[in-house]
Order: sequence, then structure tokens, then C-alpha cells
Amino acid sequence: MAMLRILLLGAKGQVGQELQKTLPTVGELVAVGKETVNLAVTEQSRELIVSIQPDIIVNAAAYTAVDRAETESELAHMVNGKAPTVLAEIAKQLGALLVHISTDYVFDGTQSHPYIELDSPNPQSQYGHSKWQGEQGIRQIWDQHIIVRTAWVYGAQGKGNFVKTMLRLGSERPEVRVVDDQVGTPTWAKDIGDAIASLIRHWSNSKPSTPAKIYGTYHFTNRGVASWYDFAVAIFAEAQALGFPLQIERVIPITTSEYPLPAPRPAYSVLSNSKITPFLGQPAPHWRQSLQQMLQELLADSSI
Repeated sequence: MAMLRILLLGAKGQVGQELQKTLPTVGELVAVGKETVNLAVTEQSRELIVSIQPDIIVNAAAYTAVDRAETESELAHMVNGKAPTVLAEIAKQLGALLVHISTDYVFDGTQSHPYIELDSPNPQSQYGHSKWQGEQGIRQIWDQHIIVRTAWVYGAQGKGNFVKTMLRLGSERPEVRVVDDQVGTPTWAKDIGDAIASLIRHWSNSKPSTPAKIYGTYHFTNRGVASWYDFAVAIFAEAQALGFPLQIERVIPITTSEYPLPAPRPAYSVLSNSKITPFLGQPAPHWRQSLQQMLQELLADSSI
């Protein structure tokens, strides 16, 4: 059987960099960043993807500036909404599997129990609307897709994320104020990469008999629940135990209204992993365990 050819878009983001490590275990990987494929330029994307002839397209590219999307909504909708729809058209043309990463922001955050895949989206921000538009476009055009919604992503790779921001602030000042009335699950980009590779492996192993059972939407995060305040406290505790140079002495809990931002955040965005867990072979790691591993990786690699 010929080796699967996998095209990874968004290869330089924090999830994309982890996928560059996990996807070669499934097939031959071609990884490209936005300097090669700019999803806002659809014809350029189409030509390049068709020339590669992938069996699988993994879209880890996205417009992720949540607050800036409130004023740059046209660009956000181009990259997060229109581009995935175009990718679905290309995947259909090639007969390729399309794997796409989405977000907890498609929900309004008013539930008090974990969201399952069948719960009704009701995005409250331009970013959330753009991601929901992308999901809908994929579903309308090509049934051979896997959409993975995740939340509160951080990683050793990539530029800005909550963990790196807290480490920077904690090294500069004795006190930080962090919102404690938004609840979700911190999720390590490496675990997302592993989960996506597992889904693709199951899809590949089920061909040609039952791959249709794997198509559809999944939720994946680490296990457990935390507020941003809980997350910050854990970051500092784990980082101090590992010897990170920190000045931090206090983390002060505040409300969302005390720290207003342009884009509304879901107050509750815990996602249920019940659908995806059978494909993973074991439950996802707890968020605190993954946080500790990520910090160890960050400490060990001075180039990050």
C-alpha cells in the first residue's frame, strides 16, 4: 500500500509545529507555512495544493487574534471562514480527507456542563463567528472531513500564549491579576497533535471498509477544569518547582468586568472528550500533568 501523503497548512503555529512531529508517524508529510500558502489568497492556495496531490489536508492555519478580529473581521472571516470552505472544495476535487481545527469560541459559554459535539453553537465574537462559518462551509461541501474543536491552547513552540505571558510577567513583577470567572480546560498543543494523528491513523487503518464512521466533529482538550486564575497559580507553582527565575509573590483573582477586552469570552467552555476518547486508546492527560511536561520542555530547550 502506498504511503499516504499529508499536507499540513499552518506549520509554524504552536499546534502546527507539534503536528510536524506527530504526522510523519502516519504518512509522508509536506508542511507549509503562510509564506508558502496564504489562505487569504485562494487561487494561490488551490494551485499549490493541487500540485502536491495530498491524500490528507490538515488545516492548522487560522486567524487567532481574538480581540483584533473585532476590528479586522473581514480578514478573520477570510482566513477562518472562507479559506476552510475553499479547502473543502479542493479536498473534494482530490478525494482527500480534510482535517480542520476549530474552537470552543463557537459556543456562547452559558452552559454549566461540558459541551458535546451536538450542542448548538452560538458564537459571541467575530473570531467565534468566523470559525463557525469555516465549520459550516466544510460540512456543506465535503463529507470526508474531521473537525477537531479545542480550547485554551498553549505550547512550548509558537509566539504568544497564556503560559509564556504568565512566565514573562512573573519574572518582571511580584503581582499579577487574573480573571477567575471564566472556566475551561488548558490544553497542550502537543496533546492536540497526538490526538489528530490518532484520528488519522484510525481513518487510514479503516480504509477501504468503514472510514465513514470516523468522519465528523470531535472535541479534544486535556482533562480537568480550571479558571484562568487557577491556571496562572498552577503555572507559577510548577515553574517555581522547576527553578524558573520568578519574582511573583501573589496572583490576585479578578472578574471579567474588571478586565474588559474587545471580544467577549465564553464564561464556561469545557468541552467533553467522550466521543474522541475511544480513538485515542486512553483518556487525554490531565491539564496539570501536561503543563508540567511543557514547562520541562521549555526549560530544557533554550532556543524556544
